Amino acid sequence: MSLQDTPALEDIQPGSSASADWQDAPFQETAADGYLLGGFTWRHALADAQRPVVIINAATSVRCRHYSRFAAYLFAHGFDVITYDYRGIGESRPAMLKTLQASWTDWGALDFEAILKRAQREFPGQPIDVVGHSFGGCAAGLGASGQVIRRMVTVGAQFAYWRDYAPAQRWRMFAKWHVVMPLLTRFCGYFPGKRLGWLEDTPAGVVHDWSTPAARYEQRPSGRLLVARDASLPFANVRAQVLAISIGDDPYGTVAATERLLDYFTHAAKTHLRIDPQDIGEAQVGHFAFFRSAYQATLWPIALTWLQSGALAPATPGRQVPRSQAL
Repeated sequence: MSLQDTPALEDIQPGSSASADWQDAPFQETAADGYLLGGFTWRHALADAQRPVVIINAATSVRCRHYSRFAAYLFAHGFDVITYDYRGIGESRPAMLKTLQASWTDWGALDFEAILKRAQREFPGQPIDVVGHSFGGCAAGLGASGQVIRRMVTVGAQFAYWRDYAPAQRWRMFAKWHVVMPLLTRFCGYFPGKRLGWLEDTPAGVVHDWSTPAARYEQRPSGRLLVARDASLPFANVRAQVLAISIGDDPYGTVAATERLLDYFTHAAKTHLRIDPQDIGEAQVGHFAFFRSAYQATLWPIALTWLQSGALAPATPGRQVPRSQAL
């Protein structure tokens, strides 16, 4: 993998805490099916009903610690913040990953939903915002309580439809994620991504969802089960102000991929901001780098301003993608 394809090692390590009782405070939360999730909270000492709490949804098979510096940045600007790992990943990994039955839909409908409810319980009356990276943007639409989300920022958000991958890298990515990954998963009982340097080890059900070459989420294995049980997908519950950020050299989060996911949020107010690396004076950014502290001065203020106001600042880099470009 190239450097822009993988999280920087320093961004995956635990962030240092100025005060352990209110930054990086670990917690455990039980999902509706009894699964125990692990995460971290950045909480201001004094409660304030006007202060928003931000839930950060990770990308597929990326540990929540990757977002610690970004969480600390939001905390420093007046937000309470929750980061957590989906079942099977990081703080939420069981002793035996190959026996875990977990899918993308579980990550959204059970895990994200549990954290939404935790935010309502632990921060009563406070506005709830969400930042979703990659699949984390999709997970935000799978929680039954999505109507409580006030504002949302997604970065490179999509659900890995192979025809949406950047043309120059499409076949390499197809071979890697839709051929090699499911074959190794079938052999091992889970995807041993950590040993390969391909993100974290990943539950087989998530791999099955990711590698299925279907254009619609409801055509993915766990998506079909969700629709069969509930008759529809819960994305329409989200009525938030949504800023979808896509990066010009992100081979996953292309315009087509971003719009494909945005189309599911039928009742949200949506803005799609396309930023090329050159817009911020960089040669490359890729899929993972947005949340690295190197972009604190250039990219992070865009997300911060949206969470604070639901609008873009006049000098925001990039261009807004017209809704006429939707699929």
